Amino acid sequence: MSGNIFGTLFQVVTFGESHGPALGCVVDGCPAGLPLAREDIDRELSRRKGNCGEASTSRNENDTCEILSGLFEGKTLGTPIAILIRNKDARPEDYDNLKDVYRPGHADWPWEAKYGFRDHRGGGRTSARETTGRVAAGAIAKVFLASHGIEIRAWTQEAAGIAAPFEGDRDFSLDEIENNALKMPNRACAELAMEKIEKLKAEGDSAGCIISCLARNLPPGLGEPVFNKLDARIAGAMLSLGAAKGVEFGAGFAAARGKGSELNDSLEPNGTQSHGLWKTNNAGGVLGGISTGADLSFRVAFKPVPSIAKRQETINRQGEKTGLLIRGRHDTCVAPRAVPVVEAMCALVLADFILLRQSATL
Repeated sequence: MSGNIFGTLFQVVTFGESHGPALGCVVDGCPAGLPLAREDIDRELSRRKGNCGEASTSRNENDTCEILSGLFEGKTLGTPIAILIRNKDARPEDYDNLKDVYRPGHADWPWEAKYGFRDHRGGGRTSARETTGRVAAGAIAKVFLASHGIEIRAWTQEAAGIAAPFEGDRDFSLDEIENNALKMPNRACAELAMEKIEKLKAEGDSAGCIISCLARNLPPGLGEPVFNKLDARIAGAMLSLGAAKGVEFGAGFAAARGKGSELNDSLEPNGTQSHGLWKTNNAGGVLGGISTGADLSFRVAFKPVPSIAKRQETINRQGEKTGLLIRGRHDTCVAPRAVPVVEAMCALVLADFILLRQSATL
């Protein structure tokens, strides 16, 4: 199975390199008749591009898409939807000094070990810029999910060690997320985290982050036991992102320190829905790998950006020790860009499972 194809029925292929002529995706399996406009995709691409201040690279790409196929008179045809996003501000010469050395914290060495050579221009396919194709595809999935009443929201839960309030806390605000550069649900926390990020950037360093994601109005029954569970697919989707290093659902790792009497989710009568209402959601909306009807809730940990302005020690192709100073334009913290990317990957998984669920029973 190709590592460039994602999904079972709602399938996506992404293509392109960081400093190549273009990136994009092909979406296959999207049902016909779905109202879709280029603006739906450009809006999500703009959120990924964002205006993220000191957290983000100075590379300035327009990131507007061209829809090449699969759309007619504002509706999907049920045929492959091809989307192209051209690179307009590439500077491959910034990476000439990386041709024969392996950057610490990057995929340079394992990629070359696998394929025998690599695209050294900003990491090529391993660059975070690859996620533009995912966001474009995810935008289509989000429109499809919205037609089923499903909403996905993500935000920066923590950046540079500064944590925001959790959902349900008094100082948590969904409305604030798109009003600050770090996409945090609390302005004061966002300002404090940005101050720390600016300091790290001035020192030539970088910061990690945690992104929270919430999917609302999911029907119960999404997920394919045993080896295609909803949480397993979500985790796989998130860990397919270059800098992602961990995923937890609901109570997450804290559940390992709790008791069953404290963490078991139970139902109470609702009166209108036969499955009732969940009194708690420590499982994050998934039990037995199948959605419970409660909100899908998970968090993704992203490591600090490995391209830093400090001098580092590494080796070259000849196995000789050498010093390295990385040039080019790089994020200091991926948080603001990661928010729409996490939403996009969640949407792709859920769209696939909605279609799979429709084929599960008579």
